[in-house]
Amino acid sequence: MSTGPAAGGTGPARFRELFLQGEPVDLGVRPSILGSWQRSRALGLSPDQSDLPFRADFEPDGRIVRAAAPVLDRLQSRFDGSEMNISVADASGTVLLRRFGKDSLARSLPAFQSVPGFVFAERVAGTNGIGLALAERQLIRVYGAEHFAERSQRSACRALPLRDPLSGRIEGVLCFGYPRDAEDPALDTVIRKAAAIIERRLLGLSSERERALLGAYLEAGAGPHRFVGVDELAADLHPGERALLLERAAELISRAQRGAVDVPLPDGRRITLVSRAMTGAGGVEGFAVEAVLPAPEPDVARTIPHQVEEPLGLSPEPEPTPALATQPEAHGAARSWTEPGRRVARRSRTDLDLPDTPQPETEPGTEPDRHTTPPPTRRLLLVGEPHVGTYALAARRRLELLSDAGTRIGTTLDVRRTAQELAEIAVPRLADYVTIDLPEPVLRGEESTDPRGDLHRTVVHGIRDDCPFHPVGKRIEYGPTTPHLRCLTTGQAVLEPDLSAARGWLAQDPEHSAQLLSRVRSLIAVPLVARGVVLGVAAFYRAEEPFEDDDRSLAQELAARAALSIDNARRYTRERTMSLALQHNLLPQGLPDQNAVDVAHRYLPAESDVGGDWYDVIPLSGSRVGLFVGDVVGHGMLSAATMGRLRTAARSFAELDFPPDDVLTHLDNLVGRLDREDPASDGGGIIGATCLYAIYDPTSQQCTMARAGHPPPALVRPDGTVSFPDLPPGPPLGLGGLPFEAVTLPLPEDSRLVLYTDGLIEDRTRDVDVVLDQLRDALAHADRTPEEICRTVLDTVAPLGRYDDIALLVARTHALAPDRIATWELPADPAVVREIRASAMRQLADWGLDEAAFAAELMLSELVTNAIRHGTGPIRVRLLHDRTLICEVADTSDTAPHLRRAATTDEGGRGLFLVAQLSQSWGTRYTSEGKVIWAECGLQGG
Repeated sequence: MSTGPAAGGTGPARFRELFLQGEPVDLGVRPSILGSWQRSRALGLSPDQSDLPFRADFEPDGRIVRAAAPVLDRLQSRFDGSEMNISVADASGTVLLRRFGKDSLARSLPAFQSVPGFVFAERVAGTNGIGLALAERQLIRVYGAEHFAERSQRSACRALPLRDPLSGRIEGVLCFGYPRDAEDPALDTVIRKAAAIIERRLLGLSSERERALLGAYLEAGAGPHRFVGVDELAADLHPGERALLLERAAELISRAQRGAVDVPLPDGRRITLVSRAMTGAGGVEGFAVEAVLPAPEPDVARTIPHQVEEPLGLSPEPEPTPALATQPEAHGAARSWTEPGRRVARRSRTDLDLPDTPQPETEPGTEPDRHTTPPPTRRLLLVGEPHVGTYALAARRRLELLSDAGTRIGTTLDVRRTAQELAEIAVPRLADYVTIDLPEPVLRGEESTDPRGDLHRTVVHGIRDDCPFHPVGKRIEYGPTTPHLRCLTTGQAVLEPDLSAARGWLAQDPEHSAQLLSRVRSLIAVPLVARGVVLGVAAFYRAEEPFEDDDRSLAQELAARAALSIDNARRYTRERTMSLALQHNLLPQGLPDQNAVDVAHRYLPAESDVGGDWYDVIPLSGSRVGLFVGDVVGHGMLSAATMGRLRTAARSFAELDFPPDDVLTHLDNLVGRLDREDPASDGGGIIGATCLYAIYDPTSQQCTMARAGHPPPALVRPDGTVSFPDLPPGPPLGLGGLPFEAVTLPLPEDSRLVLYTDGLIEDRTRDVDVVLDQLRDALAHADRTPEEICRTVLDTVAPLGRYDDIALLVARTHALAPDRIATWELPADPAVVREIRASAMRQLADWGLDEAAFAAELMLSELVTNAIRHGTGPIRVRLLHDRTLICEVADTSDTAPHLRRAATTDEGGRGLFLVAQLSQSWGTRYTSEGKVIWAECGLQGG
């Protein structure tokens, strides 16, 4: 695969785009990168996301920091003046140290790339150097578009795991980041040497007794290879399998005797662990545990990755790395990180240098037999002293539980699910049963005013399902002497090692307590408190072995971590609830009464957050109706508020009877003004929006539409034929200075007009053309009502995981019957006023509207007289019998009439005042031929 700069959509950029579109790319992408892409997509990560989680609780002076800081200082000096950035992260992907070749580089990077504390684990940041090194457990390289996130496309990086030499566990990652066009193969050598020195410094930070045992093991030459630790036993070991091996090794050491044990793995493999006694300097006695790996089958290459230890330096002629031999960017005109002609001599070993890996011996002139089965490989796994083995084993299990809790609790922002994750991580490793009680307001995202008296059972989880705990949903009331309420009062975990002697617990509910005592024996009640907010109480129960004080401390730490995740979920729930309430209140609360169309609508918020999608139905003059659908870019409160402002403005422009292209022009100006007024935009524009506006006229059965960067509508003819009209796209709102174009289409009666936002059809895991075909199939049924169409479209076309809002509006058209329309063409002659009044009265009598005749006659007389006196001919009069009686007088003048209050001495000026008093509403709309003055009269009974 070419890893050079992606120009013109080639190389990694093209493969990445194909992958995001769901196309197969197996033959074009390195397996490690493809695997990471697939994991990132499965986690629901978006390449466009720019935020990363920040951890304020990382240890700023831990072992990995103390071991790596001097090495990073030397590397910073070596790369001084370059665009290199060097970082060290811990085993969770949290950046602990950061160094830059240029000070300006730190200032130019986003906040999450310039300071410690931000997490670059693959599960939150997608494919990147630190995350992939932790996943692959070996040296990795990521170039340009191989990164999953858009923000990293111009960068390249190398990253190498850092292992504790005693335990073999990955303690962190060393990562080099640099511009994509500054690739140099020599960086492989540099990062390996730097990592080796950091690992030797980690060994130096170990206790003297541990180093003495390790030295004894190495001096005895017990193994054919140097120690490597559990993380190098097999590249495909699951983290749980590695933890199992380390736990069994600690058990062997704690027995204080030689022994061996076979450890079966879930996939059928078996690894043998062998313990052997060692005596180190000063008489330190302990045991070393070796892992005996099965011999590989003949002719099958099975290599165990290992790290080469070399002094830190740069060789001007590095050996070519096989992984880079076929990668053009690794050669060519890329910047070299070494000075031309400079040679760096190898340093002599220090007291922390470790022996080189012994090589298998062969007789001179012979080659090893490829068909001879090699002996099993023995690798050092762990060293330790028996008298601390038991404590080490317990501590290891506790640390592993807390480590797993950090990755498994808080995977969602749902309060109930986060509480369930706490119970699942604790059973059976800490407790046999777990119950969690939370106040009802916390479940809604609020703070409880009475967290001690408003508890509801939220989670019941255990090794069996028949334990008689109160069911989920039941209100729980604890007495003042119960461990649950005591822990809420004191803020500390309460341990009851023997529940049969816990009087306060027994007295709470004797009958129920007796039932529980047949199943459980010991209890730890822990308050769930985060940021000073009491969230509830968690209870851990054991059926056999009683809890001890160490268990109480572990339960409190576990609950404290879970409480932070629950509080984050609570806060998110509150913000989401507020955003949803705002969005709901800003959307139409009901549909207006009109006869032009039958309408059904849906709004579905995104699963992660509320966006700015909206719709509207607006009755217009002349029995017409306006249909809006729009989308404000982004999510959250700001997008919802901007949507409300935009919808209000759109309705105002529509009610002024502007044509669709003019409405979009006014909205475009409004969005541009909002951008300029927003201080956060700094004049650069932060608001983006799309919109589609359609006006349907039931008298002519014509629909005029215009769009601003919005998906075109779907049109379903009465015979079931589905089409997507090719409307001029127009620019999104806010760009300014570009025109919009309206198109008029015939829309026969009983047609369906389907308007939607891009959340319905656009998704990175689906092809748009395929989705449009699905939409076409869902709409190709002429007998379905708008409500049925909405249900069918959302069931069959909408994506399963909604990363964006969806607004859907379906309108079935009606036509105003010809016998309810009366039209007259008049010359501009005052003599015709009497004739048109008489003709209109006869038409109203035919329609049975005698009660409206008096008001209609006066309005029509005034409007026709004004058109003759102030306008230009010809004059057209139209009466429409719809929900109201509509009187329209059109002329070819564009002079607008204005309502004014006439003085007592004025002879005229009272005509429009009379029209305004007699009508429900009146107004003016402009056409290509001139203007139309209209007035509506209410009709009693219909």
